Amino acid sequence: MATTITMPQLGETVTEGTVAQWLKRVGDPVEKYESFVEISTDKVNAEVPSPATGVLSQILVKEGETVATGTPIAVIEDVAAVPAPAPGAPAPSTAEAAQTTDARTPSEQVAAAIPTPAANGVARSAGPQTTTPSGAAISAASVHASPAVRKLAREHSVVIAEIRGTGQNGRVTADDVLAYATRRGAVPAPAALGAMPYAGETFHTTQQVGGTPAAHGAAAMYANPQFGQTIPLTPVRKIIAERMVESKHAAPHAWSMVEVDVTNVWKWRSQEKEGFQQQTGYSLTLLPFMLRAVVEAIQQHPLLNARWMPEGIHVNAAINLGIAIGLETNLVVPVIRNADHLSINGLAIAAGELIEKARRNRLSVDDLQGGTFTVNNVGANGSVASAPIINGGQAGIVTMETVVKKPVVTKDEAIAIRSMMNVCLSLDHRVIDGLIASRFLNAVKARLEAMGPTGSL
Repeated sequence: MATTITMPQLGETVTEGTVAQWLKRVGDPVEKYESFVEISTDKVNAEVPSPATGVLSQILVKEGETVATGTPIAVIEDVAAVPAPAPGAPAPSTAEAAQTTDARTPSEQVAAAIPTPAANGVARSAGPQTTTPSGAAISAASVHASPAVRKLAREHSVVIAEIRGTGQNGRVTADDVLAYATRRGAVPAPAALGAMPYAGETFHTTQQVGGTPAAHGAAAMYANPQFGQTIPLTPVRKIIAERMVESKHAAPHAWSMVEVDVTNVWKWRSQEKEGFQQQTGYSLTLLPFMLRAVVEAIQQHPLLNARWMPEGIHVNAAINLGIAIGLETNLVVPVIRNADHLSINGLAIAAGELIEKARRNRLSVDDLQGGTFTVNNVGANGSVASAPIINGGQAGIVTMETVVKKPVVTKDEAIAIRSMMNVCLSLDHRVIDGLIASRFLNAVKARLEAMGPTGSL
């Protein structure tokens, strides 16, 4: 019995998807609910779990190819449908074992029973293999480990089949991978020659001058570019480019900036950060204070929470704040829904959870949908002023720049050293005029400057 896998619809408005990376090869065993392919859309990168246990018998869509949702992309054959060895071939060692109770998982049974497929006369391995002390070869595909743990192993450039699992039934855990990497002295090296790509990016094979083959991850090449090098476009990079061009083409961008005295809120953050870290496990940055100020300013100026439509300007009912997160090779904007219902403490936890998920490539489609306004913390990278591109379908995006200590003339005309931060706004001039934009920025400024150590998170 064969199961045909189609391109999933990862979101209500998603009509197509791109195969970013096949996590399994033809002939590899696949367990039900095990991730076997990674799909990229304009919303998110997601690993797709298998709906059945069996063998990946056909791959119908190549890596990097974009097809409509519902298009067949692969076929998984049921374990019982795997063809028997050719007549006259030696019986596999598992044949006798199959007559007795077999305690192995379906993946282990399939891996032992299926001959390795060949292409163009060259045998293809089902994955990296290692040899146990007894001399038996172990396939990485048969190792008990979650997709997240396998990614962790790739990021640390270690072969998962070499790791002895300490989890239930010998399952390899994240701690096992990290302990093994520490013993080996291994560190994440995505830019190294032959290194696996970051999660969510396509693995490309190129050829160097002189004919020496070398495998490069496009994402790793992007993270460590070399002069004279052409970096292949990954599906994610293509989508980012398309969305940025669409936004600049559709929305007439205007820009404005105010300078904010964050001395008191910085003191408040410094006072609370240690206790917050111990209580929640997340770092307390200036971001949640900014998010709260933006929410309150939007409540006063609802047009910032609107979007342009051919039939009119729609003011969104909910305030769902997107937070732009720049990764080494990617840009994502997960969303804090109903941000106006959260305190600074709640916003800090919500932002911390999304940032952690983004760094682990664990964001879901729901995490990335429904944003009505975006906040970007480019100041974390040292920027002092920027003109960001509006996230499509929104009326504006605001940035918090780096905090700089400088001499400032105070209200009583004294000169004092204060912690100052620029706040920049890009706006859709079809929706918002300069007057409203200035009022909004000054509202954000007033709220940030009113925050201080006597407040409550």
